[in-house]
Amino acid sequence: MQDTEPGKALSTELSRLSEIAARDSKVKFTSLAHLLTEDFLKGCYRELNHRAAAGIDQVSYVSYGKSLEQNIADLVKRLKGKQYRACDIRRVWIPKPDGKQRPLGISVLEDKIVQRGVAKILSVIYEQDFLDVSYGFREGLSGHDALKALEFEHYEKWYKIPDRCGHQRVL
Repeated sequence: MQDTEPGKALSTELSRLSEIAARDSKVKFTSLAHLLTEDFLKGCYRELNHRAAAGIDQVSYVSYGKSLEQNIADLVKRLKGKQYRACDIRRVWIPKPDGKQRPLGISVLEDKIVQRGVAKILSVIYEQDFLDVSYGFREGLSGHDALKALEFEHYEKWYKIPDRCGHQRVL
């Protein structure tokens, strides 16, 4: 399928997956690897943090992007040929205010690209299964959103608030 706009076909494909998953929660998707195309993975690359630390291979966002076309084509070839292997994660220790340290794992850039792509695909499938009150690790939602919802619920429950007509009501 040839589209004039890059990523449009994949966007349509992801929308279709979302619709299928919403329609039938028992459906099993047997293969989604065909969605990891060059255009899709280039989009995933562009979504990454440009200033993030490099992994153990020391490849930065900028250096990977200098040969983006070639790098992504090679990545897709390895993915399709089942030759892709995730790299080791670089471990760094972040100091905490109490003097202790916490570990932080930093993936190599290519792993971040693949992880982003797989996460996007799985998100459109499983988003249907989440409740409206589920906030963790969801696109566009955060713990801050959960706190705002709790605050609003608390406000609405314990204080007089006007209804649509301006009348005061107590919950």
